[in-house]
Amino acid sequence: MSTPFLEHVNVTVRDPEAMAKRLEDWFGWKVRWKGAALNGGTTYHIGNETSYIAAYSPSHNTTPVNGTSYSHHGGLNHIAVVVDDLDATEERIKAGGYKTHNHQDYEPGRRFYFDDDDGIEFEIVSYAD
Repeated sequence: MSTPFLEHVNVTVRDPEAMAKRLEDWFGWKVRWKGAALNGGTTYHIGNETSYIAAYSPSHNTTPVNGTSYSHHGGLNHIAVVVDDLDATEERIKAGGYKTHNHQDYEPGRRFYFDDDDGIEFEIVSYAD
């Protein structure tokens, strides 16, 4: 039996193309797929060979369904991304105008957080020595 793993996280954002660009800049990820989605919306899948973030935006002509995660931006706690070089990644994020916070050294690694344009909190963590 294979070990279960997280394939993707799906988030509702204002501009999936802009989110794809930020994720490419920050982490070197690529757009794996983009196209039509639920309720006439658009989705971009941005990641690597094994996992991705699905950035979804509903059609501007669609009335949001209240009470669903597809009707409001940033309906989750945070997205954690593991990187080899925490300091270099933080510099790229800061260069984009984002403020980082909650820096912590903990066993077994180091981490910090920041909020993107849609209010989604990212945790960036490194387990490298």
